[in-house]
Amino acid sequence: MAIEITSKIVSYSVKKAVEEPPLADENPLTVRIPSRPEGTLEAVSEKISYVGAEGRKKVYLLVSFMPVEGVLNGKRVVIERPVEFFFPSGQLSSEHQWITATMRSLSLAARGGYVTQAVADLRKVAWDKGLVRCGMNRWGKPMFHDSEVAAIAWSIQQILYRRGFLDLDGNQVPVEELVSRYAQRLASGHGWQPPSVEELDRAEREAHEQQGGPAVVGHCPECNGELIMMDGCPTCYAGCGWSKCG
Repeated sequence: MAIEITSKIVSYSVKKAVEEPPLADENPLTVRIPSRPEGTLEAVSEKISYVGAEGRKKVYLLVSFMPVEGVLNGKRVVIERPVEFFFPSGQLSSEHQWITATMRSLSLAARGGYVTQAVADLRKVAWDKGLVRCGMNRWGKPMFHDSEVAAIAWSIQQILYRRGFLDLDGNQVPVEELVSRYAQRLASGHGWQPPSVEELDRAEREAHEQQGGPAVVGHCPECNGELIMMDGCPTCYAGCGWSKCG
């Protein structure tokens, strides 16, 4: 339709496109999930075997995961997070109510965004019935824990490590790496795979060469001195003689 202009044009302006404000960052690791979503979730079922003062015990544990969206550096991203821990009933008789309560608390922590700290705190639980043997370290040596709770917590950390959510020491993987791992999983159709023992040892040797001295891999539980790798095993560099491999 033609429009006739009957008056003098004094000025004009070109309408500019409205720029959308940048998205505010929202860490997908700490996004609160109100409740477990309906429907099916991907889950890992783990059979945990450990030996303590009451003999050998075997329990089953299920950990469910789901994708969680967030905003990182102004861009929408997706990571995978654990959202539910489930301990089938009737496995530890009298202790069942406490195990159930703990799993519910862990599930709340997972949906609240602080499951890494919650599981690490459970590893500090001790009892008066002696050490509990559960699992093997990457050097093929048995792991000993201060209680059954600590043993189960360590097993949970191993599940989350193999899923790519935690590192080998139970620390949180940076959110940028979680974004990359989930994107790779969507592109390739299979999840992140933990590095082999040989790859880990090679990385430690490279770090040792770059630093020009022994690579510190932790602190001694006996004297709090620095631990270094000796013959493939963390050993106290301060000289107290403690070794993780016995």
